[in-house]
Amino acid sequence: MPTNERHARQAIQMEALDRGLKAVRTDEGVFLSWRLLGTEVTGRTDRGMAGPSFRIYRDGSRIADVEHATNYLDTSGTLNARYIVCAVMDGREIDRSREVRPWPAPYLEIPLKKPADGVTPDGKPYTYSANDMSVGDVDGDGVYEYFVKWDPSNSKDVSQTGYTGNACIDCYREDGTLLYRIDLGVNIRAGAHYTQFLVYDFDGDGRAELMCKTAPGTKTIRFGPDGEPMRETFITMPPEDAAAGYSHADDYRMSAADYAEHITQLFMRWHEHEEVKAGRWPQRVEEALGWDRRFRYPLSREDAEQLRDYFFDVYAPSRSPRNRLRAFEGFILGGPEYLTVFDGETGEERHTIRYKPGRHDDGLMWGDYAWHRIEPGNRVDRFLAAVAYLDGIRPYAVFARGYYTRAAVVAYRWDGRQLHEHWSIDSGWVPMNNPFGDTLHAEDGLDPQYGALAGQGAHSLAVADVDGDGCQELVYGAATIDHDGTLLYVSRGEMPPNSAAPGSLRKLGHGDALHVADIDPDRPGLEIFMVHEDGRHAPYGFALRDAATGRVLFGAPAEQDVGRGMIGQVDPRHRGLQVWSSADHAGREPFGLMTCRGERIAVTTPGTNMNIRWAADMTTQIISGTFDEPAAIDDWRRGRLLTAHGTRTNNGTKGNPCLVADLFGDWREELVVRTADSSAIRIYMSTEPTGRKLHTLMHDPQYRVGIANQNVVYNQPAYPSFYLASDIDWAKVPVPDIHAPRASNPSDREVTAG
Repeated sequence: MPTNERHARQAIQMEALDRGLKAVRTDEGVFLSWRLLGTEVTGRTDRGMAGPSFRIYRDGSRIADVEHATNYLDTSGTLNARYIVCAVMDGREIDRSREVRPWPAPYLEIPLKKPADGVTPDGKPYTYSANDMSVGDVDGDGVYEYFVKWDPSNSKDVSQTGYTGNACIDCYREDGTLLYRIDLGVNIRAGAHYTQFLVYDFDGDGRAELMCKTAPGTKTIRFGPDGEPMRETFITMPPEDAAAGYSHADDYRMSAADYAEHITQLFMRWHEHEEVKAGRWPQRVEEALGWDRRFRYPLSREDAEQLRDYFFDVYAPSRSPRNRLRAFEGFILGGPEYLTVFDGETGEERHTIRYKPGRHDDGLMWGDYAWHRIEPGNRVDRFLAAVAYLDGIRPYAVFARGYYTRAAVVAYRWDGRQLHEHWSIDSGWVPMNNPFGDTLHAEDGLDPQYGALAGQGAHSLAVADVDGDGCQELVYGAATIDHDGTLLYVSRGEMPPNSAAPGSLRKLGHGDALHVADIDPDRPGLEIFMVHEDGRHAPYGFALRDAATGRVLFGAPAEQDVGRGMIGQVDPRHRGLQVWSSADHAGREPFGLMTCRGERIAVTTPGTNMNIRWAADMTTQIISGTFDEPAAIDDWRRGRLLTAHGTRTNNGTKGNPCLVADLFGDWREELVVRTADSSAIRIYMSTEPTGRKLHTLMHDPQYRVGIANQNVVYNQPAYPSFYLASDIDWAKVPVPDIHAPRASNPSDREVTAG
């Protein structure tokens, strides 16, 4: 839809937020910070965005007028003072904020209720820690509620064997009131790749919903005012599943014995497999495994068990010593899979449908048995999710499965009662000659329209209007899906000398980190910075691409996986955002810190875990902290700005905070981290006064959906749709074209399953 057509029809639906006033006691006094709302912006000045000015009241007395900022340092303030901020237009106060008192500590602490410890079926105990988070206004009062995913201590990457405890998602008010807990149950494995949860007001009623993948055993636990569990309710299974005998007592986690029987059954039915019958795979299991014995088909149980033992004890270890299939356990390779919409305020189920696409098998056709490392349940259980304004007006939910080989993506519209499929695309299977021994370097899936999407996904995805038509696209790693579900482009590059295929043109392929922003302000549109892991089999280890066309602007090859990459203006002496990445796994010298045009300006680089907009001058800072280190914020030039003593980041070396987002106060982002014992989360706010007046980033659609998507797999920062750095050109910052519907009285809500 052309931009002018969208503008003629309707503004973009965003949240109706309050003033977001917060007060923090500092050594210099009390620092106050509040929002300029996107709906209040009237234009631009040479110092920021035009809009209301503000009056500050302390204990009922007017103490200051502020015109060109949304923060103020009250040098006479005390811990017992009470503050209100009023917006002023044409000399008249148009609203008054909630009254606030200063935080007694340099952070806001929200107490958490940790789930009880547990024990896995093989007798191993586990505990819980707070992990990824999201926010949404679930009751329409303009204040965010906080969604916390609880990770058991035995959570697993999909390539790792073993049982996990249940993953849970809690919803808390800012005062620590726990509204409910979604216990995903034993049939959703715990780890970064399984539970991508979307919190957003999808239907425009002023209240956020929660969407995530569910399964038999998923339930909502409501809590009373005393903090104790009040009621438990399981999700509603589709009628055909209930009629088929599926139950919330089902447990699809596989023991080692279960998996051995699973492989026996696979071999006994080998002659019936669709790929075998089509002549694309070997007709005989022993042929696929390279064994010179001959068996009669259909295989008897005894013969199938012989082949299974050969597969487990001879063939698999010959491919890699890490292939210990007799120890394979804890995976969920069967059973129903659902997608559920929950009421954001109550946790009540609103609608449950089947998760699309289903797993089909244990990963055999996804390539999980084909590489030298045999990893059943790996590529098949790679999930992504996103919120996107696909029509330029309303938010849609997007859920996906797969990116190493087959990739399938579905977009949904929530109308307040039911999910409606908006579009669905699927690369189709990536062809293999032998599912037990294939290079997996086939470029495309079998679908004639979407086959090129295969193998291009990342451990995250990004959403942005890359082509300037007013509608957001999905940057699915090294490919981009247009807003209408067509494949906009797939990025390719020429293979360099010393690569696996010098001079050939190949797709850029999979990677672990992905950033979409206005990186080079002197080029039109947005850019994409991504790192890639295919080493000698890919054109680049990292590359900066034009977001509209996918054309590579600059990059460099790598011998092996380049695992990390980050962007931000860490050195304001150079125009644009800088880009940098880790060295590849061959241990070569890092590529260094580069300008937006690819010029190397430093050999050393900042960290690559997460960035944050913390400083008054709009430069970018970097968050550090892994394992037993506290979370910290560092500036490339000034050094350490904050050490959050007593806190921890998540996910080991990934070092992710629970969340980085502009949650309240001025345009700068807050750091949200858990305490070391996960008894609380702490929210840190920058108290460095800034005279730059910008509306809340949460009223920029690209940034806001980036926050909703931040919890997806390997957490990545969110970026606004415009260039945000120390040399910002205010004339090029768009005036938000948004509307913010407010919640009306609650209406009757019914649950549907289908």
